[in-house]
Amino acid sequence: MNQRPHVRPAQAEAISTPVEARKLAENLMDVMSGLLGVIERETELVRAGKLQEAMQLEAQKNEQSRRYTLAVENLKNSQKYISQVSPDLLTALRRHHDTFRAMLQVNLTVLATAHAVSEGIVRGVNAEVQRRNMPNSYTASGQRATPGTRNLTPLSVSRSL
Repeated sequence: MNQRPHVRPAQAEAISTPVEARKLAENLMDVMSGLLGVIERETELVRAGKLQEAMQLEAQKNEQSRRYTLAVENLKNSQKYISQVSPDLLTALRRHHDTFRAMLQVNLTVLATAHAVSEGIVRGVNAEVQRRNMPNSYTASGQRATPGTRNLTPLSVSRSL
């Protein structure tokens, strides 16, 4: 887990003209498009099994996420003014954001699937290693003997590969 000090972004000044409102909305849409571009690339790489390349997008994804959070914060600070001056702009932003959320859901589904598959592989390898290390012996009543803890072999996984 990364332990970085939490830096709160500077709050934007309240907007006071329709031009500033449009500029704020365009900025949010640009930021969402940029973040979606990185996320779509990550999704493609994970689907193709190129996890190393997908992991290299982390810094770019973090920067885009930071920009998205700041843009949303700016919009929240100005939402009251925008809803009075240009309610159609808010409607367009909500539609764009709904599409954005749907694309994020696809990415999360792909990542969850990749995680489940890799976990299944590791569990399968571990079960096979443990099965091979169990002694084939039986008790006096003809039941298979339960192996003790000294028969268990730990499995180690390198995350750097």
